[in-house]
Parts: sequence; C-alpha cells; structure tokens
Amino acid sequence: MTTQTQKLPLVGLTRSELQEAMALAGVPDRQARMRASQVWSWIYHHGITDFAEMTTIAKDLRARMAQVFSLERPEIITALKSTDGTRKWLLRLPKDEFGKQHDVEVVYIPEADRGTLCISSQVGCTLACTFCHTGTQTLVRNLTAGEIVAQILVARDEVKEWPSQLAQNPNAPASGRFITNVVLMGMGEPLYNFDGVKTAIEIATDPEGIALSKRRTTLSTSGVVPEIARAGDEIGTMLAISLHATTDEVRDVLVPLNKKYPITELLEACRNYPGLSNARRITFEYVMLKGINDSPQDAIRLVKLLKNIPAKVNLIPFNPWPGTDYECSDWETIEVFAEIVNKAGYASPVRTPRGRDIFAACGQLKSESKRLTGKEKRAHNVALEITTS
Repeated sequence: MTTQTQKLPLVGLTRSELQEAMALAGVPDRQARMRASQVWSWIYHHGITDFAEMTTIAKDLRARMAQVFSLERPEIITALKSTDGTRKWLLRLPKDEFGKQHDVEVVYIPEADRGTLCISSQVGCTLACTFCHTGTQTLVRNLTAGEIVAQILVARDEVKEWPSQLAQNPNAPASGRFITNVVLMGMGEPLYNFDGVKTAIEIATDPEGIALSKRRTTLSTSGVVPEIARAGDEIGTMLAISLHATTDEVRDVLVPLNKKYPITELLEACRNYPGLSNARRITFEYVMLKGINDSPQDAIRLVKLLKNIPAKVNLIPFNPWPGTDYECSDWETIEVFAEIVNKAGYASPVRTPRGRDIFAACGQLKSESKRLTGKEKRAHNVALEITTS
C-alpha cells in the first residue's frame, strides 16, 4: 500500500490537474472529467476530508482513491479567541518534500455584515518591514497553492460554514456565509509567490467550490512593481498597497523594498492597474506611527501622490508587538490626518484594531510567536480565550 507521505494531495490541484490525477486511481479517461468534478465538489463545496463520505462515487473507487490520494488538512496547533471575537489559528502544515514542517497564522475577523479571513502566502517574509512583526521572521519558503487554499478550508471547518454545518446552525447568516471576504494580508509578500497565489485564487473563486468573489478577495503587496500589472491581468482580485509613507526617505526605512521600487514607480504601476475604476478602487494601507509619518504635511503629500488614482485609504493604528520601538499615533493626530485625506475626496476610514490581545491585528502575525520569552508569553495570553470549537 502507498504510504501516507507518498499520497498525492488533492487540495491545491487545478481542475485539469485533478482530472489527470484520476488515472492514478484507475479511473478510465472517458470518466476522468466527471469523477474529477465530483471530487472537486466534495472537497470545495461540501468540505469533506474522508473519501468514504463521497457518496456519489462507488465504494470501490473511494477505497482506491483513499490509497493513492490525501485530503490532509493542516493541524491546528493553537486556537485563540479575542475579547472582540477575532479568532486566530496557528496551523502546522503537513511535511514538505524534505520532511520538514512549518507553521503559519490565519486570522478571522467577524463583523455585523461580513466576515474577513486574513491568510498567508509564505512562511515568514523576505521584506523586513521594520514596523511589522512578521518582518522580524526570515523567509522560510513559499506556500504551495494547496497550503494557501487549506487555510480557507480549515477556517470554514472552524466557523462551521460547510452546507451540512449551516443546515444545523440556527444562527447561520442569511447569505450562508460567515467568511465573505478573504485578504492576502497575512505572512509573506503574495507577489513573490505569484504562481502559488494565482492557482489558489483560481481554486477559491471557482463557482462550483468555495465560490469566493474576486471583488471580495484582496491581494496586498508592499510594492513589487513588475508584478502588479500581471496580477491585474492574471489574478484579477482587488488590490491593496502597503504604502505607509509619503517620502522615499521614510519609506526606505519602513518598507525597505522601496529602495528597489520607489514611490513614484509604485504609484505609476497603480495608475496602470488593469480594470482600475471608481468601482474597482485600489486600497492604500497606511499604518499610523507616532512622529514618523503622521503629520498634516504627510497627509497633504499623500493626497498629491494619489492624484488620478481611484483609491481609498485605510488608516491603521499601529499595533504593538514585543520588541518594537514604534508607537501608535495619538488619536487626535489620526483624526486630523483622516480629515485632510477625506476632504480631498478620498474615503479614509480608520481601521478599528481587532484581535490585539491575541497578536492577531495588522502587522502582528508571526508563526514563531511560540518562541517569545516567558514574560512576553504571559503578556500575550492576557484576556485570551483558548478555544477548541
């Protein structure tokens, strides 16, 4: 019998790849497309993790599939729930081709009218943005398409969003969706894992599976200029830019990638983003750092930089993490900044910090959080509710 480590993971295969894989289970070519479609539906629409539950497929074929294929999910190492309802999961990925296992963090933010899932594209990050906790963890590797999609599957398991679970939940939303929005704003730079992200989004937005909307899926980049136009053409999600500064001098420090792709080049790429319109605006993320980038002059420069770009600006109060020297701007300073941007015609909501108490807020994700000092761990666990549901 084929061992577990030799089984082919089906999560992350494209439709055509899944169809080709059917031959490994002895499916004749004339049936491959139909069987692949059935398996696709069971994995991505129903959330099945056991071939035995694929009741539209004959028992003997289910048994053969179980011998050669895997539906293994990442293991939940830690599940945390914030006092504001935000949830964070530390996931241990299945062993890679070298027999190593790595961890990533995923965050779910419930709101009255939506639920946003923040997922990761890499283990660690190569960009070393100085205000970001993830940036203190070196890049280990890109995630595969399957590992990216699996984060969504695990989250749907945990919030009980699969059809069979919703049918038994009296509090299920009318839309049938707890997770309405997905943002690639977790660990890593998505455009440095272009192929993996592209395939994962293709799978996640397939209408016969998870069926996410590309208009509700956002890819956030720190400014990998050569890949921005390609992302618009080939991936087609909404775009967010981690800007965080209005001069190259400051952005070179906050986002070192700026030394390679300075602000002028980045904004020109944004102006040329395929499909850009008032209905399909670019979101510019701007973390508010006390005394660094939060002056009225910064706000005025920001407005000038965004000229002729359909855009909105998310102002993000800095979320502290152990060891950082940065501080969050005072609330009055943030309000003045937001008013200047808003009066210029740009929506400039101040993002309410969510999940700070469990290090789940923007800029706080780091899969090595288990390596914090004892003092930091105690601080980390203040007001936490460790959940298993």
